[in-house]
Formats: sequence, C-alpha cells, structure tokens
Amino acid sequence: MPQHYRVIVIGCGAIGAATAYWLSRRLRGGAVLALEQYQLGHGRGASEDHSRVIRHAYSRPDYTALTPAAYQSWNVTERETGLRLVHRTGGLIIAAQASVGIESLEATATAMTASGLPFELLSGVQVSERWPQWRLGGQHTALFDPEAGILDIRRATAAHLALARARGATIRPEAPVSAIAESPHEVTVTAAGERYTADRVVLAGGAWNPILLELLGTSLPITLTQEQVTYFATPNVRAFTPERFTVFGLIADDGLLYYGLPVYGEVAVKAGLDGAGPMVTPQTRTDTADPQRVAQVRAFLERYLPGALGPELYTRVCCYDFPPDRDFIADYLPGSARVLVCAGAGHAGKFAGLLGRILTELAIDGTSQFPVSAFRADRPAITGAGEVPVRANSL
Repeated sequence: MPQHYRVIVIGCGAIGAATAYWLSRRLRGGAVLALEQYQLGHGRGASEDHSRVIRHAYSRPDYTALTPAAYQSWNVTERETGLRLVHRTGGLIIAAQASVGIESLEATATAMTASGLPFELLSGVQVSERWPQWRLGGQHTALFDPEAGILDIRRATAAHLALARARGATIRPEAPVSAIAESPHEVTVTAAGERYTADRVVLAGGAWNPILLELLGTSLPITLTQEQVTYFATPNVRAFTPERFTVFGLIADDGLLYYGLPVYGEVAVKAGLDGAGPMVTPQTRTDTADPQRVAQVRAFLERYLPGALGPELYTRVCCYDFPPDRDFIADYLPGSARVLVCAGAGHAGKFAGLLGRILTELAIDGTSQFPVSAFRADRPAITGAGEVPVRANSL
C-alpha cells in the first residue's frame, strides 16, 4: 500500500520549503512529505542565489498589509535556528518626476501610509548627499524604506528544510513527480517510481508548476519568462557593503525597472532588469545569459552608479512565473478540494516564509488568518472573466 501523508508538498524551493516547515509545526509524527525533483539546493530554480530584496515598499495595500507578517515569519525562523536571514540596509525606490514611475512611487507612499509603515520621500539631490555613490539630480524623487534589506534566500530555504526534518517531515530529493491523481477521498502522487497518497497536495514547483498542472489535466494562465541578474566585481567594495549602501530599484523613463543589492554573498554588486526577459517554457528555458541585457544593466550603472562597475563576475539565469496580473496565486485549484497551488509571480522570495504559513492554514484549516483574497486562483484575471489590471513592476 502507498504510504499516506496528511500533506504532500511538491517542490523544495523557497515556498515549498517554507510550507513543509510550517506544516511540520502543525502536523507532527511524519505527516508531511516534501518532494524535490533535483538535489536540494540545486541552481535551476529561483531560490538558490545568495540574496533577495525584502521590503515594505509596495504600491498596493494587498501587499503592504502582508509585509509586516512576512518579516515576522522570517524572524520566527531566525529565532529557532539562531541564523541571521534578514539584513536591513534600507531601500530606495527612485523615479524621474513626470514619468510613469512617479505614479508608482506615489502609490507606494499612499499604500505604506495606509498600512502605517515608515518611509521618507527624498529628492535626487538628497539621495546623492546621503549616499554619494549615486549620480542623481533634481529631476529624480525617491522613496526610502528604512526596513528594506537583503534576505538570504539560500540560507532561508535550507533552514526551513532542516527545521521541517527536525519536526518529523520527510524530505525526499531526486524524486521527480510523474503522476498526480485526485479522487474524492485522497490525492495519489507518483514520484521516482514510488506511490504516495495524501489528504492534501501543495504544488510549489515554481517554473515547473505548469507541468504539474498538466499531470492533473488542468492549467492556469501562468507565463514563464527567462530572467537574469549580473554580479559586477566592483573595485570599490567598501562603498557598496550593506553597512554603506542600500537595496534599490530605479524606474526608468521607459518604465523598465533596474534593481540591485549591495555586496553580499559575492564580492560584487548585484544588478538586473525586472521582468524583461523572453517568454519560455520549462522545456525551452536555458542557462544562457543574454549579453544585450547585461549591456543594458552596465549602461544603467555607468549612468547612475559608476562606482559599482567592475568586471562581470557572472550572470545567473532563472525563471519568473507570471499570472496575467503579476499577483501571487495562493489557493486551492479551481474545482479542487484537495490540491493547492502557489505561483510567486517573480517577486515572492521575500514573502516565501509567510506564503508557507498561508498555504499551511489553507491546507489544514481551509482558510487563512491573513488577507489573501487578492491571490485567489479563481479571480477574474485568472479565469479571463474580466479586464486584467495593469500592475507596476514588482521587484
């Protein structure tokens, strides 16, 4: 007979690992199974770089209502492991006045005010005075989020898996899923030739979620794009340490969002373009970087942060999984009573710990204490029943 679990999590990236951890806090005694198709910590997903931006600065209350709980969720893991996962550097969102970006910046200020979150509005001149690494002028405005910083996503994912295992969860790497079948009484999952059953299954496969959905005979309108980030080996290391420089996003006049992080994980500044890559599938994605986008980011740094430039240490490629409105999906599959799915929309790293809590509550209790109605799987943007709202870039 197949071994039965209360919940099976498919995918051990940031969201899957967090879900396994929070489930293990509620369900003891080997009731949780987490399956990973590759080795743990592999580099093909979106969770194994050194760092992600964490911030309160979002342009919509749907997110600012959740960011305090996201920080608190990471704090729970930090206290339990003794590891430091969040490094507060402060963060800047910058836009030129009278540009498309200024509307997003103003909406961010409004959303943060509504949620009681601290921020400052600064002129470009004030930014350059406080952080002389910047080359900005009077045409720029910036929002400073004092609690923004770096999330060590690789360490956080490994910590969640370690804690889940310590509480009795089974973590099974090199177990690709080949079949999923839902019945009125349970879900059967076949992985690496073994069959398992569960009361609930959570799909946390990231870029591989479309394949998992196909196994269930269904789909969601999730578009994959191939993204990349480049590490530039700046010679001015001291000026770009987390103690002296912030995480940042600058919305250019054409609406493209350039973002970056201080020296962390590598002796290099990390920078990239948000959501600018080509559409791919799980089968057509590659690990090959686009030199044109590297050149775009280099030109951006030459203009605004020349001290950050140095030789290209390397460029890392990953995938974003975009629903049409670029909002998360964290819900049961439409029509299913036993299978949940989470799509990170290219910006879920900072929320991964909280999303693990939310998915745990949905799987065990059927509802979540957190306000997640915007992330339902049957919202109009997913079902095609309404006009898809235009979202600002969501670093």
